[in-house]
Amino acid sequence: MKRLSSFRTLVLVLSLLTVLSLAAAACGKGPADEPAGPEDLAGEAPEPIMPEPEPETEPELPPAKPYIFPLTGIGTDEEAKARPIVVLVENSPKARPQDGLHKADIVYEILAEGDITRFVAVYQSQEADVIGPVRSLRPYFAEIGHGLDALIVHAGWSQEAINYVHKHKLAHFDQVYGDDKYYWRDKSRKAPHNLYTKTELIRQGALDKKYREEWNAVSLLFYPDNLPVPELAGEPARSVNVHYIGGYYVGYEYEESTGRYRRLLLGEPHKDKTSGEQLMADNILVLRAKHRIVDDVGRRQVDVTGPGEGLLIQKGVMRPITWERKDGLIRPYIDGQEAPLVPGQTWVHIIPENSKVEAE
Repeated sequence: MKRLSSFRTLVLVLSLLTVLSLAAAACGKGPADEPAGPEDLAGEAPEPIMPEPEPETEPELPPAKPYIFPLTGIGTDEEAKARPIVVLVENSPKARPQDGLHKADIVYEILAEGDITRFVAVYQSQEADVIGPVRSLRPYFAEIGHGLDALIVHAGWSQEAINYVHKHKLAHFDQVYGDDKYYWRDKSRKAPHNLYTKTELIRQGALDKKYREEWNAVSLLFYPDNLPVPELAGEPARSVNVHYIGGYYVGYEYEESTGRYRRLLLGEPHKDKTSGEQLMADNILVLRAKHRIVDDVGRRQVDVTGPGEGLLIQKGVMRPITWERKDGLIRPYIDGQEAPLVPGQTWVHIIPENSKVEAE
């Protein structure tokens, strides 16, 4: 009995110690051990998690077209195989404003008789529904058309010009001598300043006359059509005036938003008659060339072969060049290398060697 009593006493002592230990633990629990309430969150807010900046990417450039138009450098899905059409367009006061010059790939402006220029408008990449007024052919115009392997469209000729056409067997359409059905007269104007044609009629005429369809292709050098034009070094040329002779001059004003030049005629906007659009240029070539009067009518002989000196005006900048007609086309050179053109329309001004050019 004494041994059982001692065991019970030990169990009671151990139980009492356990209860006292739990009570002490409960009493010793401090505020730091309690769950945080709203008042405990009034301290500094945690820093927000910011998204990592995305790496900068280059703007995606449009893909290059499989082909380019050889006379504009503009991309196209189909290869250009049609022979260009060259139209002689009048520039006397009674012929202004003209039609269709805004649709040409290249326009050459060269003196004819007196103090008046004439346009050699070259069409390939675009069709034109109205072109004119059409006027007569001169030998240096025929040389340009010959180099392009073009269909030459005119109304009459000088003897030297038609001799050149016959000698080289050039494909041509002469309204005065047999090809009238490929032209029409505008009754709102007086003859001879009212003769017009269009590319569709000339294409049909080439089939009718069984002219060779295959083009002996020529092309100019251009900057890539799908890439920005690199920054050009040269003199500023935001405003340009090109003087020919006897007070006749043409001008250009640079348009920053498009990177193109608006054309002026005697200080006024030069516009297309039918559409009302102001004529524009992506490239302006000013070429100094030898000019000589050859008869009492005032007809000229103009050097369109070169070499010679000139200016290339693009993207608000003017640079000196040399020029020469090679492989069918007049080409600009800088330091002996052909200078690329900006894709688009090119205006070529062939002026007497002593004519003035102003740029600012």
